[in-house]
Amino acid sequence: MSTADENHGDAPPPPQPEKDNYGDFTGGELFPIPGYEWAEVAELEPAMAAGRAVRVRGAAHAVRALSRLAFLTLRQGSSTVQCVIPAAGGMARFAGGLSRESVVDVAGVVSPPREHVRGATQQVEIQVEKLYCINRATPNLPISVDDAARSDEDVTRAKAAGEQLVHVGQDKRLDNRVIDLRTLANQAIFSIESEVEHIFRNVLRSEGFKSIHTPKLIGGSSEGGAAVFKLDYNGQPACLAQSPQLHKQMAVCGGLQRVYEVGPVFRAESSNTHRHLCEFTGLDMEMAIRESYFEVCDVVDRVFVAIFDHLNKNCAKELEAINRQFPFKPLKYLRKTPRIDYEEGIRMLKEAGVHVEPMGDLNTEAEKKLGELVNAKYDTDFYMLCRYPSAVRPFYTMPCSDDPRYSNSFDVFVRGEEIISGAQRVNEYELLKQQAEARGIDVGSIAAYLESFKNGAPPHGGFGAGLERVVMLFCGLGNIRKTSLFPRDPKRLNP
Repeated sequence: MSTADENHGDAPPPPQPEKDNYGDFTGGELFPIPGYEWAEVAELEPAMAAGRAVRVRGAAHAVRALSRLAFLTLRQGSSTVQCVIPAAGGMARFAGGLSRESVVDVAGVVSPPREHVRGATQQVEIQVEKLYCINRATPNLPISVDDAARSDEDVTRAKAAGEQLVHVGQDKRLDNRVIDLRTLANQAIFSIESEVEHIFRNVLRSEGFKSIHTPKLIGGSSEGGAAVFKLDYNGQPACLAQSPQLHKQMAVCGGLQRVYEVGPVFRAESSNTHRHLCEFTGLDMEMAIRESYFEVCDVVDRVFVAIFDHLNKNCAKELEAINRQFPFKPLKYLRKTPRIDYEEGIRMLKEAGVHVEPMGDLNTEAEKKLGELVNAKYDTDFYMLCRYPSAVRPFYTMPCSDDPRYSNSFDVFVRGEEIISGAQRVNEYELLKQQAEARGIDVGSIAAYLESFKNGAPPHGGFGAGLERVVMLFCGLGNIRKTSLFPRDPKRLNP
C-alpha cells in the first residue's frame, strides 16, 4: 500500500450530509429540512422562541470546542445566537473545522440558556440537531470582523497596558469593505441611513411633495464651476449631474409645484477631506413659494427635526452600537431651529477674534468656530445661517430685493459643519441669463433650462443635502467614508 493510500485510510471519511446530519453542501444547492421552520436570529427571544424547532442561516462568527460540547456563535446582521453542538457523532469536530465567516445552516430546538450568554445578543440557545456548511470562507481572511469592530480607544488602552491589539486602518477597511460592513457599528450606520431616507420621504410626502427622478447625464454644469465629470455622449460633450438642481426647477416650472428626489450626485472635486466625496446620495427638494424663501426653511425645520426625533426614539439600539465603537455626544437641537443672518454670524465671529471677510464665504475653521458660538448662545448643534452674500452663491440664487449684494439663501449646520444649502431661485429669464453669464457659464449648455423660464415660472425655492453627511454629523463619525457604503473619493474607485 502506498503512503498516500495509508494516509487516506487513516483519515476519517468525509461526512455524508443527508446521512450524518452535518457536512458541506456545495454548488449552490438549496434544500428543505422537514420539521424545522425558518427563523431570523433577531426574533429568537425567550418568551417567544423556547421549544421551537428552527432553521437559521448565518455566518460562523466563532467556534469554541470543549470536551463534551462545542459552541458555535452564529451571526446574522447585527444579531448573534449561541448554538450548542453535541460532541458525539462527529458534528462538533466538523464545526471545529469551519473557517470563521463561513455561511452555515443550523437546525435545532431553541432553549433557555443555563446562564447569561456572553458574546451573543440573543439570550437563548439552539440545541443543534443538524449543521450544514453552505459556503466556506477562506481560512485566512484579510481582516477579521472582531479586529474591524475594535474601537480606537480599545487599541489605545491595550497599548498603555503593554498589550498588542490589531488596529485596522481606514484604507484597509475600505479595501475589504465587504468584511468591514459586517461589524455591529457598520450594520447600525446603514440602518440609520435607511431610516433617515425613509423619514425624509415620509415627511415630504405628507406635505404634498412628489418623488421625481431627474437625468444624471446632462449637457452642461448644473452648479457652475469646473468640478464636473465630463464624458462623450454619442459624440456630444456631456457631464454627470452635480445635482438635480436645474431639472427639479424645471419640474416646478412644469406645474408639479412640490417635488423631491433621493439619488446620486457627482462632484469631480479633488478634495481629500473628511466630508467630501466624488459620488454621494442627494436629498433634494424644490417647491413653489408664496411670500418668502423662509417657507423653504420651515420645511427644512420640520423634516430634519422629524428625522432627529425618529432616530432618537426608534434607533436607540443602533445608536448605542455606533457609540461603542465610535463614541459621540448626542446631537442638541431645538423644536424651532434658530435662523441667524449672515451679517450677525460675521459679527459673532469678529467679536470672538476671528478674522473673516464680510462679503466672502466662511472657511471650515470659521464654520466650526461659529458652531461653537451658536451652541454657547442658543444651546443647539443645529441652526440656519441666512441671507448669504450673492457673490458666494450659485448663479440661480435670487438676490435680496432690499440689497442685491445679499441673497435669499441659507445654509444649515450640524456640529459646526454645513449639511444643507438652499435658497429662493431666480425665476426671471433675463436676470437668470445675466447671472449665469457673469459666472462664466456657457449659456448654450443650459439653453433648455433657461428657455423654460420664458414660459411662465412661479416663484420657487429649495434645498439640497447629502445623506452621508447628515448621518456622519448626527452620529459624530468624523469621516464621511464611514457613512458611504462603497466610497468614491479622488483616490478610490474600488471596490
